[in-house]
Amino acid sequence: MTFTLPELPYAHNSLEPVISEKTISFHYGKHHQAYVNNLNGLIGGTEFENSDLDTIVKKSDGPIFNNAAQIWNHNFYFFSLTPEKGSVPSDKLLNAIKTTWGSLDNFKAEFNKAAATVFGSGWAWLVKDDDGKLSIIKESNAGNPMTRGLIPLLTFDVWEHAYYIDYQNRRPDYIAALWALVNWKAVSDRY
Repeated sequence: MTFTLPELPYAHNSLEPVISEKTISFHYGKHHQAYVNNLNGLIGGTEFENSDLDTIVKKSDGPIFNNAAQIWNHNFYFFSLTPEKGSVPSDKLLNAIKTTWGSLDNFKAEFNKAAATVFGSGWAWLVKDDDGKLSIIKESNAGNPMTRGLIPLLTFDVWEHAYYIDYQNRRPDYIAALWALVNWKAVSDRY
């Protein structure tokens, strides 16, 4: 199977001013594309040659895992964003968030703290378990919650290439601004 970079569902400049077109050109156009190219070069002649991305993420390790998981994580991240302002969680998801964190604002504060404190590069995730219980987890590098048997609902990419052009070393500012772009319909549909 040959993997390709998925077309974004929005124009490359439509996430401005939160994420600039220049960041999209590097983050999506260069970093994300490199993971796709790398994985395609790595899987030929392996047990993963004809596997889908989920299978590769769940069953591989080393460079194959790193590149497959980074493709998966980036696809998920970019498709969790929208230029449409005013998106809100569904009632069902909002009730689950309130049950776990008391309020949407408390959830965002906890998520922001998790994302800001990922050491080095990685991801902050809102996930649910098989019973529907929500939690926030942090993953380093290419880490993906599916390897823990969890279902991803939302992620913030906190690798420097996701924000450095626009925010330099101000990761907390990037995280706080990113909430304006969350596609809560997509997140709610996953729940």
